[in-house]
Amino acid sequence: VFQPEKFTPEIIAQFDGLHADVGVVVSYGKLIPQTVFSLPKFGCFNVHFSLLPKYRGAAPIQWALINGEQETGVSTFWLERSLDTGPVLVQKKLLIAPEDDAQALMVKLTDAGIRAMHDTLACLKAGSCTGTVQQGEPSYAPCLARETGNIRWDRSAAEVSNLIRGTRPWPGATAFANDGKPLKIVKARAYASCPEGVACADGVPGQIVGVAKNEGFFVACGAGVLLVEEVHPENKKRMPAWAFLQGGQLHAGDVFRG
Repeated sequence: VFQPEKFTPEIIAQFDGLHADVGVVVSYGKLIPQTVFSLPKFGCFNVHFSLLPKYRGAAPIQWALINGEQETGVSTFWLERSLDTGPVLVQKKLLIAPEDDAQALMVKLTDAGIRAMHDTLACLKAGSCTGTVQQGEPSYAPCLARETGNIRWDRSAAEVSNLIRGTRPWPGATAFANDGKPLKIVKARAYASCPEGVACADGVPGQIVGVAKNEGFFVACGAGVLLVEEVHPENKKRMPAWAFLQGGQLHAGDVFRG
């Protein structure tokens, strides 16, 4: 396994000295020079966690969740000089479950990626692995920044819920109270309106409009409401949202920024 920060002459010589038949690249995060990926007899292929050409880039799992996709998958493709553009060899589709976050989806896609890698090596051994040109409109999945997780409450509850799933565990979806303190929203559910049996007031986006005993609190969004079920206060452990509310740091009617 090679994970060099830079392709020094020594690293290239070491890689070349393996006389490999093929190279497999997974989650490397750097562009590999053609002088390197062409060293193995058959070249190098990448195992990428999306259905290319969708979500080219470093964070395909996270952006698929943030954008509310219901399906994703794994693609293997021959490396080229440009980012994630090479001919596709094998693709495996995977449905995204409503409860999936980035961590859970990574586990599922890793399993699918291993199977896709073995299928690719099998077709390579059989001599039938030229690949097909990527079809469709490409989209991109750049690295997440810490600010990516900042919640905009004018978005719909479904969009906020997707942001929470896509940014868990990092950078996490962050709400800001009126005093400016950050509060990570770890787990939440989107509703078109407060469910039957819960009294919710009218409110502006970001306002706590209702409380569900032993479950959490409801926050108004641009469309719908979000039931916050688990939070991670600054410098504290994760905890149920109901327990956090009982601590008196938030109250019905309070408004989050953003």
